[in-house]
Amino acid sequence: MANKQSRVLQRFKKIPKRKTSNYVPGTVRYKGKKEKAESVIDIIDYSKSDIKIYKPESLESAFQHKGTETVSWINIDGLSNTETIEKLGGHFGLHPLIQEDIVDTAQRPKMDEYDEYLFIVFKMLYYNDNAEMVYEHVSMVVGQDYVLTFQEADGDVFDSLRDRITNDKGRVRNSGSDYLMFAILDAVVDNYFTVIETLSDKIEFIEDQLFELNSEGVDLSKDILHLKKEVLKIRKAVSPLREVINRLEKTDIDLIDPKTHNYIRDLYDHIIQISENIDLYREMTWGLMDMHMTNISNRMNEIMKVLTIMASIFIPLTFLAGIYGMNFEYIPELKFKYGYFVLLGIMFVVLVIMIWYFRRKHWIK
Repeated sequence: MANKQSRVLQRFKKIPKRKTSNYVPGTVRYKGKKEKAESVIDIIDYSKSDIKIYKPESLESAFQHKGTETVSWINIDGLSNTETIEKLGGHFGLHPLIQEDIVDTAQRPKMDEYDEYLFIVFKMLYYNDNAEMVYEHVSMVVGQDYVLTFQEADGDVFDSLRDRITNDKGRVRNSGSDYLMFAILDAVVDNYFTVIETLSDKIEFIEDQLFELNSEGVDLSKDILHLKKEVLKIRKAVSPLREVINRLEKTDIDLIDPKTHNYIRDLYDHIIQISENIDLYREMTWGLMDMHMTNISNRMNEIMKVLTIMASIFIPLTFLAGIYGMNFEYIPELKFKYGYFVLLGIMFVVLVIMIWYFRRKHWIK
């Protein structure tokens, strides 16, 4: 036991520890794993009657989308190029602490209110083509006539929203940047529903496998542990965002039109529903491990039961064989002509009686 503990401690020592450096507050330093050489900028500039979608040739081309009569959605993919973030943040007047949070992928979902803009951090969740969960840090700055979104990498859940803007479906083209902010959050929350539906299917599948495969000795511990990690990731994204949307609903900042509050209130109802489902699935996932361990214990009990019955059957037979296997010279039955066959017959009768008794007690089928 001591050797096993020492091996575990040695392995723990080999795990790389996080280095905590005392940087000056407001230092824009990327903290993530999705390195990208250059940031990719996409711009959708629209009004009720016109729309323009393009990729600017330079960062400076994006600076013109401030103080205009149109609404601009400027999306930046890639946070590792901090120089781009600082230049864009400087032009739009973003506080250095805001720029720091944009590139800090460990930042908890939150909302900060400033005089000229809102800053919101949230986590975008979706399953990729390999059925792996993508957990992505997204930041959003909402101004009077623009919305800036910062994503870690390519790929998101906003394709349907872009289609609505392009084809003038819904209210987006007829509303301001506050409604675009709602639409972006609504797309993220709606995809949470898709994620938890997939999670529910996984839980049901593993639950069925527990009864079908455990009888064959298949170990599902790793699958259940992986599922628990997914549930915790979703919960870490949903619970703080619930607080953010609650604050967003109650804020009286001038950037948000009173009509948009009705939509935000509906969004809050959705996030509450998701949060409640996540808590339920969390309990179910923890119950899966208990169920798995119970099934393993029951299977071991069945094995021990079979071995015990076999041992119980052979104990009296071994006793008889042991008596007549002793090397004493004077054992009366040894002189009997049919003694061997009589002893075999007695053993057979004892075997039949014990099997009959075990079946009567329903110890064996």
